[in-house]
Amino acid sequence: MTAVEQPASAAAEASGLLIDVRGLTVDFATGGEDVRAVDDLSFRLSAGQALGIVGESGSGKSTVAAALLGLHRGTGARLTGTVTVGGIDVGAASVRELRRLRGATAAMVFQDPLSSLDPYLAVGDQIAEVYRTHAPHVSRRAARERAVAVLDRVGIPHAARRSRSRPHEFSGGMRQRALIGMALVCEPRVLVADEPTTALDVTVQAQILDLLHELRAETGMGLVLVSHDLGVVAGSVDQMLVMKDGRAVERGTVGTVLREPREPYTRGLLAAVPRVETRRAPAAAAAPVSDGDVLLEAVAVRRKFGRGKNRTVAVDGVSLNVARGETLGIVGESGSGKTTLGRMLVRLLEPSGGSVRYRGRELTGLHRGLQMVFQDPVSSLNPRRGIGESVADPLRAAGTLTDAEIRRRASEALERVGLDPGWYHRYPHEFSGGQRQRVGIARALVPEPGLIVCDEPVSALDVTTQAQVLDLLAELQRDLGLALVLISHDLAVVRRASDRVAVMRRGTIVEEGPADTVYDAPQNPYTKALLAAVPVLDPAEAAARRAARGNRPVLRP
Repeated sequence: MTAVEQPASAAAEASGLLIDVRGLTVDFATGGEDVRAVDDLSFRLSAGQALGIVGESGSGKSTVAAALLGLHRGTGARLTGTVTVGGIDVGAASVRELRRLRGATAAMVFQDPLSSLDPYLAVGDQIAEVYRTHAPHVSRRAARERAVAVLDRVGIPHAARRSRSRPHEFSGGMRQRALIGMALVCEPRVLVADEPTTALDVTVQAQILDLLHELRAETGMGLVLVSHDLGVVAGSVDQMLVMKDGRAVERGTVGTVLREPREPYTRGLLAAVPRVETRRAPAAAAAPVSDGDVLLEAVAVRRKFGRGKNRTVAVDGVSLNVARGETLGIVGESGSGKTTLGRMLVRLLEPSGGSVRYRGRELTGLHRGLQMVFQDPVSSLNPRRGIGESVADPLRAAGTLTDAEIRRRASEALERVGLDPGWYHRYPHEFSGGQRQRVGIARALVPEPGLIVCDEPVSALDVTTQAQVLDLLAELQRDLGLALVLISHDLAVVRRASDRVAVMRRGTIVEEGPADTVYDAPQNPYTKALLAAVPVLDPAEAAARRAARGNRPVLRP
């Protein structure tokens, strides 16, 4: 028993039962109508067990996760059924009981650590504050020491010094580790992790999942892992629950569900998962590049940020070319320089050195033949304007078309990417993530470019939506003869879509060649480490890879 008081019933303690959900139904009132997010869901979790809840966006996964900690209280959501965590009936608990439950008995790790951490407070102070909330008799100094110990436990280097850093001074992986440390500071018996690795590159993702496995083995805590990534779930849980439209359509041991799925929906999810061993379809592959085919060429491009001691060289002397109709995949961890390179290719960033040539001519500024699809369509679309207006912006900037022509061209672009032109005046928040990404693609298509740089275009999408967006890009490439530069930390996505692959590390290309050659016979140790960290759907293989990673030094970006 720790210094933190942890409420639990004697029956729950004796049985080892941590979570007991019976007939959970969650309704939201939206526009005068009720929307059922969760429908009659039941499941149980005992000490030391790990349950994976998977499904597409909108299936109800995150709603269930929030219900386990009573986070719907005061939101207007209507819950029926019972949710019992650590012997406490969450629905009937008082505000004081819920406060004790959250953090002391159960804790949650959210998808986006940057929005979950206070940007003005040092990370260590935030963790210490959580600890003192549940152990008020502990001194500030002791709480601070506890925070440093937790940061060290979750793998933050130089924990004492870094505990004084603010969230923006941490990388994405370090912020996620800090958030896990905050959740674990009171040694809860249940950890609920809602998409904890969605935006992380494969090696950091593997480290986070290995950490959760180690903590569960050491402390016996229960784990509820919510994810749309079946590869992440395969190597991290014992039991699996598949959700669709708020209902559990399949459940069982993770091995049984993945190897012998009964439901068509589950089989569809598995079929949509990009696999690193899947080669690009031969019909879609481009011919070998010849000098006459080169559409875009970068020669020794460099980009530095800052000055003096604060100077950072993000891209250091990179040279590459892209042919007409070809897809070049660029992979690497966060901080490797992928996005900076992509922005220089379309001249959204000016190179500090080197040159970029399009159709043989030196680029000195933006060119309508080079367009970009951004990672986050929400932040790249104006929330106060209809999607059609955003799609039409490149045409309006050219100043050569009438309003009627602009409207017609923008509507045609929406239709080409599978969106109803009648939605022209609808706002971005009225669309799903996959639909918003289609809007971003439509905007890139409007100027009739020769090449589009796609920066992590599917990283935040569930597997079926990922497949739809990648299929759309392949179709557009075939129909329009587009060249694509696909930037991603997801090696399986890149192999599925790319003819050639360049692997970046610390601002340089460490390996480049035909996709099949790079994936099947990697030469650089960094490329081998990336491939070894890719999640797999076989739980036994995932366990073997985890054991192998424990004996190998981690390569940092």
